Amino acid sequence: MPTTQIHAALPGRSLRAGSAKTSPVRDLLALTERPEVISFAGGLPAPELFDLEGIRTSYDAVLGSPAVLQYSTSEGNAVLREEVARQYTAAGLPTEASDLIITTGSQQGLGLLATALLDPGDTIFVEEPCYLAALQTFALAGARVIGVPYLDDVLDLDALESLARQHAPKFFYTVPTFQNPTGRTHDLEARERIADAARRHGFRIIEDEPYRQLRYSGDELPSIAAFAPEHVLSLGSFSKVIAPGLRIGWVRTTADIQPTVTIAKQAADLHTSTIDQAAAAHYLTSGRAGAALDRIRAAYSERRNAMLDALPTALPSGSTWNRPDGGMFVWARLPEGMDATAALSAVLSHDVAYVPGAPFFAGPPDERTLRLSFTTYAPDRIRTGLSRLGAAWSATGSVKA
Repeated sequence: MPTTQIHAALPGRSLRAGSAKTSPVRDLLALTERPEVISFAGGLPAPELFDLEGIRTSYDAVLGSPAVLQYSTSEGNAVLREEVARQYTAAGLPTEASDLIITTGSQQGLGLLATALLDPGDTIFVEEPCYLAALQTFALAGARVIGVPYLDDVLDLDALESLARQHAPKFFYTVPTFQNPTGRTHDLEARERIADAARRHGFRIIEDEPYRQLRYSGDELPSIAAFAPEHVLSLGSFSKVIAPGLRIGWVRTTADIQPTVTIAKQAADLHTSTIDQAAAAHYLTSGRAGAALDRIRAAYSERRNAMLDALPTALPSGSTWNRPDGGMFVWARLPEGMDATAALSAVLSHDVAYVPGAPFFAGPPDERTLRLSFTTYAPDRIRTGLSRLGAAWSATGSVKA
């Protein structure tokens, strides 16, 4: 007689994995793949501005040695670390190569810090709204995430103080310069007060700076680490200033945390791609990187200005938006009663796209907000896309929250 086979149910996924939100930017990519769609949704660097010739030359140069195809140290390429340290020091933040760990993009650096610093249930603070992939990382780490609100375009520093007294966070995560998603920048006073709060309340700061070099107006500002060096862990990346496909980032650590971050790196992938690190080091020391960055900044400045000039006719009357000094994004807010998420499907039918702001919030979202990226297209294409966006609002009317 045949025996009856009993199949037990498989274990489910982790509770932490289930708490992470999907990325609306990644979800939108499938909807905006049609070439006729002008998408302001993705924070994508302009591919025509990549220094393809210079990067190819660097790869050709380093491939002269088989060592670039071998395993490497977990901390990263020595020349690359020296160059990143030199850049920090030149910007006013004394840094040694030994302070740095090279990562596979700054996103991995954020994951390594979450592994090194967090236990499930730990409380952390983020800006509200916050970079979505950071929220995903912290959810996967099992953290309790509390958003520090803004008052208009300024972080509510009194709220940061009050929340720190109540919750004793492990760290405050911030993108202090040209933030994703809002393009906001903490001014000098805010940086000093954030650092002071960290010292007095005993929490760390994770300072994520992928956009710092993309400044088109205004004065350079010091790193928060300059005010509280023992409390600040800094993240950086070449994704926005050379090319994202390199996947080269880094963590600027403090001495007490560096061994733990190194172990986390070893457990994650042993080390970042040897050949990619070597090519990046060669490119940075070749003399081409500075000129390429100047071209990128000049082009993005024109694109930012084109977007800001066209927004008055692209968004419904009564909308507001900021005017960032750099970065890749403009943050906008629709008039009372409108819903950026609900309106998106109608907007997409006009072959234009944006990212609704709601998923970027750790707490209750502002449904009226949206993010627009200005870096991907030349000014004429930006103007065409925003003309379509204006037509979409006119055709659909107010979409109520």
